[in-house]
Amino acid sequence: MSESITLTDAGLLPEDLLPDVSHLVTEDDEPLDNLPSEKQQRLLTETLYSSWNGASNAQGFLVAANVGLFPSSKQPPIVPDVFLSLDVQVAENWWEKRHRSYFFWDFGKPPEVVIEIVSNREGNETGRKILEYARMRVMYYIIFDPTRQLRGEVLQMYELRGRQYIPMSEQWLTEVELGLCLWEGTYEGKRDVWLRWCDATGNMIPTGAERAELERLRAEQERLRAELEREAKETALQRAERLAAQLRALGVEPEV
Repeated sequence: MSESITLTDAGLLPEDLLPDVSHLVTEDDEPLDNLPSEKQQRLLTETLYSSWNGASNAQGFLVAANVGLFPSSKQPPIVPDVFLSLDVQVAENWWEKRHRSYFFWDFGKPPEVVIEIVSNREGNETGRKILEYARMRVMYYIIFDPTRQLRGEVLQMYELRGRQYIPMSEQWLTEVELGLCLWEGTYEGKRDVWLRWCDATGNMIPTGAERAELERLRAEQERLRAELEREAKETALQRAERLAAQLRALGVEPEV
């Protein structure tokens, strides 16, 4: 099977022609990450599932953290901190090994976005990884470097042009209809500078907890508005009754 078929057309092949994945390592028993990165990954994944409807004309999406990307059955995977893929569906029998990771021939395409969260200089985010993601044809490559381990900007965003990544001047990912922004605030009790998804106007996509709080505040605002409106009507009615009494005292019957 040629590499081009593996990357682009294998998802359409009959099942008996799909690559054998029994020898592939889709997960290991030595997960190791740091607390800030884990929380940042969860912020990026949970937010979309809680408050995003997906891109227009896209049939579903998948956002995941620390899941391997397999462009070919003959190559080891690369494992981004977070990726986003549009127009894909997770298989019903996802516990089967052939569906447990992001196999390009299974999903039929690479993800649109990969995000790397830098915590040291060992990840080679601006070296090996940027070349590998370009070869995979990932449309957008994002580097979030909160402690500036790479001596560059905290947020670096790249778009694939041809066969290489070009730095982006804007933080809007046109093809996925999402933006990325830096936000200084508190998430799950920790105040820090976080990487957040945002909409076209720069408003952050809320987490589930933030969305619930927004809905509570809006409901409270509506309750107060209705209460003020009721009080205003009662006050107006009382004034009208006082004026009517004054007119009657002067021998004038008020108009109803």
